Amino acid sequence: MINGVVPRAPAPPTRSGAPGSAAAARLKDPVCGMTVTTASSHVLQVKGQPVYFCGPECKARYAARPARYQVLTPAVGSGPTPATAPAATRYTCPLHLRIRQDQPGACPQCGMALEPLVAASDDDAGLELADVARRFLWSLPLSSAVLLLALAGQHLQWFEMATQRRLEFGLALPVVLWAGWPIFRRALRSLRSRSPDRWLPIGLGTAAAFLYSTAATFGAGGFAASFAVGDGVALYFDAATSIVSLTLLARMFELKARAQAGAAISLLLRLAPKTARRINPDASEEDLLPAALRAGDRLRVAPGEQVPVDGTLEEGAGTVDESMLTGESAAVAKTVGDALLGASRNGSSGLTMRAAQVGSANVLAGIVRMLGQAQGSQAPLQRRAERMAACLVVAVLGVALLCFFGWGWYGPQPGWAHGVGIGLAVLFIACPGALVLATPLSMLLASGAAASRGVLFRDAAAIENLCRVDTLIVDKTATLSEGRPTLTAIRAAAGMSEDQVLRLAASLEQGCDHPLASAIVKAARGRGLALASAAQFEFSPGLGVRGVIDGLQLALGNVGLMSRRGVAIGGLEAQAEALRAKGASVIYLAVDGQAGGILALSDALKPGTLCAVAQLKAGGLRVILASGDSLGTARAVGAELGLTEVRGQQKPADKLALVARLKDEGRVVAMVGDAVNDAAALAAADLAIAIGIGAEVASERAQLTLVKGDLRGIAAARAISLATLANMRQNLAIALVYNALAVPLAAGVLYPVTGALLSPTIAALAMSLCTAAVIANALRLREGVQRRS
Repeated sequence: MINGVVPRAPAPPTRSGAPGSAAAARLKDPVCGMTVTTASSHVLQVKGQPVYFCGPECKARYAARPARYQVLTPAVGSGPTPATAPAATRYTCPLHLRIRQDQPGACPQCGMALEPLVAASDDDAGLELADVARRFLWSLPLSSAVLLLALAGQHLQWFEMATQRRLEFGLALPVVLWAGWPIFRRALRSLRSRSPDRWLPIGLGTAAAFLYSTAATFGAGGFAASFAVGDGVALYFDAATSIVSLTLLARMFELKARAQAGAAISLLLRLAPKTARRINPDASEEDLLPAALRAGDRLRVAPGEQVPVDGTLEEGAGTVDESMLTGESAAVAKTVGDALLGASRNGSSGLTMRAAQVGSANVLAGIVRMLGQAQGSQAPLQRRAERMAACLVVAVLGVALLCFFGWGWYGPQPGWAHGVGIGLAVLFIACPGALVLATPLSMLLASGAAASRGVLFRDAAAIENLCRVDTLIVDKTATLSEGRPTLTAIRAAAGMSEDQVLRLAASLEQGCDHPLASAIVKAARGRGLALASAAQFEFSPGLGVRGVIDGLQLALGNVGLMSRRGVAIGGLEAQAEALRAKGASVIYLAVDGQAGGILALSDALKPGTLCAVAQLKAGGLRVILASGDSLGTARAVGAELGLTEVRGQQKPADKLALVARLKDEGRVVAMVGDAVNDAAALAAADLAIAIGIGAEVASERAQLTLVKGDLRGIAAARAISLATLANMRQNLAIALVYNALAVPLAAGVLYPVTGALLSPTIAALAMSLCTAAVIANALRLREGVQRRS
């Protein structure tokens, strides 16, 4: 039973393969391995074959993750056969998208565990976090014991000195070699790749502290004479174990923050419907995986169920919750002919739909793909931070060596002992990790927050670039307006009737997919007019169409097309201007070079357009309306929205020239438009914005996509962008100021004044606190965005 509906299972075959026998074939449940028969009512269709389960739980688990289980196909007369293995997976670093390899592992740049290019499921996520947590929990008591012994040894004599040293060594050995092994592995990889990263100073410092202390514990008298401090040789087992435990703790915080930042993709993956109910040609119904659907399948969606794939409503009416995809909180009313989005949830009415986009072509898959691309990309500020981190690592290594030799040769006695301690403190206190994490966590959180509001950034650079935009060019049709115009008036010239004008116009437009063309064709069919086929059809972008109908030379379009064809429209111009003053789009029809009539179409503004334009203007953006409609129509719409800069009769070349002119003036231009007429202008703009993920051509050029086509998404995206850039700069300031103060302090610049030196253990704690501060500040961005929403 799925959602209260029992699927109609096929009749069980007999032992010889004939249907209807009481002796059903015996199979295994692919999830739990229990023996089941083909009489089981718990069945799914997979690649045309039924798969049987022992109960609804196993069926639901299989439907949620079919690739995890070995599919058993109970074909008559053959044994179980395994399903085709999934294609090889490519792995990438979540912080460095350019890193690609065929096997899982660690990033050679930052040490982050590589993740599949296709987001992994929740069961597969967090493996590195679990490993780090296990190592930390085992190391914590041992590190605490070593630290306690070291502190007690300075004031209390619990053990003889030799005994205490050996005890500290025994406790530190598993911490350094086992718990700290991931640190050493990443440090070695950094050396081999000649790419210095944050793990190099930590690994070198830990190894130096442990080896030095081991040599002091088991070394000869000459070693003790050279490195003695007071009554004995200083040991740094406490520093070595502390840096390992604190680094693992900081790593846990980092991985948890990364998981929270990437939770948007996991949430979207969980939204994917688990089953679909297909209506077969014989009116029978069966439950199967959405991956098995094909375009054109008829599907039934029961009340409360998820829409399995993108498609069109064929029967029924009701409301659908699309908030998980578009961010729109209110349920959307649907009637016959309306589009349905896969993963949206049906309301209280049963619906019948026709599948259109299936598999990777549906909206949910597109959102996941775009969000994954955004979260795996780098912003310019992030690349600069990485270069600074690499330079910091080299500088820290150099400073540590200078401190070791400088204090050893010129420092107060015992100089070499001081040199070791100060060199270790410098290695431990430097925090390249804070620089590395300063920007990518903020970017991850920003892209996830924007996606939950129906706004998709193509990459991290788009988040940063949106802050710089000061001018926004918007089209009218399907951008400011609904994109579903209706025919409101027809004016026929002398010798023509309204029906004749409409029939000829609709016959010419029936091969076009523009919203205005669709409205004309729909109106003609609503009047029952018989349409004819057009010959010598020609489409002129930004102007209109021409062709031959019933031997008549027709041209249908705007004033520009009429002027190009030499058609005198003076007799209709007064009527056209009156219609434009009401905000209607006017199309002229010419018949054999003479004005035949005009058609007026009105397209209502989207409900949130007025509010969106007000928000954008309040945010300091210069908003320009550039429409292909006549100047009168564009001005009427502009007046309704409070826009003073309005340009009408804009052909694609005109919009391209407008973008170029604004950029020459020093403006940073964003362009919002549709897929065809605005393609060139979108490509030329500093930031291209697409309306709706279905606009394929626009989405290819767009750095920002508004899934639900609401311009208020731009204002929300810009607010997120500004907050993100501010957060990134704060993180960088924390990291840079910390390192500028901490490294000199660890190097002993205050020793002449205070007479005190920084302990390597305290230096390790300071490093971890800086990393934690950067992570906490990045997470604050998400909380701030949630409060504002």
